[in-house]
Amino acid sequence: MNFFSLYKRNFLYLIKKKINIDNEINLKKKSLENLFSYYGTDKANLWGKGKTKGHGYSKYYEKHLFQLKEKSINLLEIGSYSGSSAASFAKYFTQANIFCIDINISNFKFYSKRIDVFGMDVSNYKSILNFYKKINLTKEESFFDIIIDDGSHKLSDILFTLNNFFQNLNKGGFYIIEDFKFPNYFKHLNDTDEIMIDELIEKIENKKDFHSNIISKEVLRSLKNNTKINCYKGNSGYSDIVFIQKT
Repeated sequence: MNFFSLYKRNFLYLIKKKINIDNEINLKKKSLENLFSYYGTDKANLWGKGKTKGHGYSKYYEKHLFQLKEKSINLLEIGSYSGSSAASFAKYFTQANIFCIDINISNFKFYSKRIDVFGMDVSNYKSILNFYKKINLTKEESFFDIIIDDGSHKLSDILFTLNNFFQNLNKGGFYIIEDFKFPNYFKHLNDTDEIMIDELIEKIENKKDFHSNIISKEVLRSLKNNTKINCYKGNSGYSDIVFIQKT
C-alpha cells in the first residue's frame, strides 16, 4: 500500500457522513447475535436485509466475553471494514473503548465517541509504531482486554500481527483470530513458508517447541506457557475461530 492511496482513503473517511450510534440508546440490552445482525456483520448467524447466512461466531463471543460486558475495557479490532462489528461491540460492551484498524477506512460508516479509527497497514512495522505513538502506548505495554484479528487472513499477516500485538494483551484478556484456517482452504492466502495457525495452536496446547521466522522466541514462550485456547467451528466448512486467553 503506497502512501498516497492510504492518504486518499483516510481523507475519504474524514469527509464521509457517518451514522451516530450513540443516539441509538434502545439497543443496549441486545445480545451480540441481535447486534451483529442489526448492524450487518457476517459474524452473526443471519445478517443483512436478505438474512444471509453468516459465520455464526456470536455464540462463542458471548460465551467467553459476557463477563466483560459491563466492565471498562479496551478492545482492538484489526480489520474493521465498514465498522459493523465495531458498532455492535460498542453497544454490547457498554464501557469499552474500541480501537479499529483497517487498510481502507473509507468504508467505515459508523460514529461513536468510544470508537477510534485508524487507517493503516498492519503488515508495516513502522505503521504499528506510529499507532502506538498515537494512542500513547509502548510496544511492550499491556493495554488491551480483547484483540480481534479479522484482517487480510493471509498467513504472513496473521503471524506478524500475533507477534506484534499479543504482548499488548492484558492478563486474562482474549486474543481472537477469525477464519484462522483460511490459509489452509485458500492457496493465495498461504503466502509464506511458515507454520499454519492450526498447527501453531496444536503445538501451543501440547507445549511443544517450534521455530518461526516471524514470531519471536519471547512471544512463542508466552503463547506456550501462559495461554488457554478454545477453537470453534462456525456455520460453514471454512468458518473457524480461536480464542487465546492470556493466563
